[in-house]
Amino acid sequence: MARPKVLLIDDDVELVALLKEYLEQDEFEITAVHNGEDGAAAALTGAYAIAVLDVMMPGINGVETLRRIRMKSTMPVLMLTAKGDDTDRIVGLELGADDYVPKPCTPRELSARIRAILRRTQATDAARDGGTAGAALTVGALSIWPGQRRAQYEGRALELTSTEYNLLEALAKNAGKPVSKKELSEQALGRPLARFDRSIDVHLSAIRHKLGNLPDGRSIIQTVRRLGYQLIRE
Repeated sequence: MARPKVLLIDDDVELVALLKEYLEQDEFEITAVHNGEDGAAAALTGAYAIAVLDVMMPGINGVETLRRIRMKSTMPVLMLTAKGDDTDRIVGLELGADDYVPKPCTPRELSARIRAILRRTQATDAARDGGTAGAALTVGALSIWPGQRRAQYEGRALELTSTEYNLLEALAKNAGKPVSKKELSEQALGRPLARFDRSIDVHLSAIRHKLGNLPDGRSIIQTVRRLGYQLIRE
């Protein structure tokens, strides 16, 4: 079985060497790039299963690098953010990062996060290779094909990141009833919900933007106080 190809974009040469050594022992194939310009270019070659991107880099920082990647690709991106720096973290998620890991982090934690994201994207790749749509899950104007991890709303295709797709599918499968943030974190991010973690809220905000509003101005994804989020049946 081929090793997953990981693109590591970080200007910290010593840290990159440490992470590269551990991840290669953990059956990943690592390519390291030390600036945002080269990182964005490498990411857009389509040669990598996932990019791990540091926010704090001189010149073109991680946020701008992610912006450039997202202009042309929905490849999975895991952000490395400064511990406690909510601003960069939220901006990264708003731009379409799949998840984040606060620095300093252990190589073991980073490896686990990478594998959690890749598990979700491998299902997409397998379905596309199989070339079968399967049965659609339909809620009002929203249609989802779990076999292909593909969704459309009002007849138009939705360009979703892996995490956004997972969240929308989880809500669609439970349409008409609220799903807690804890459940959504476990199903969409592949990890327990951390205290004060706003990742789910930010991802859902992005999904709402892509869906647009109903004629009465409401979103089909509603916040249910103290219970979570609910996809309404139109």
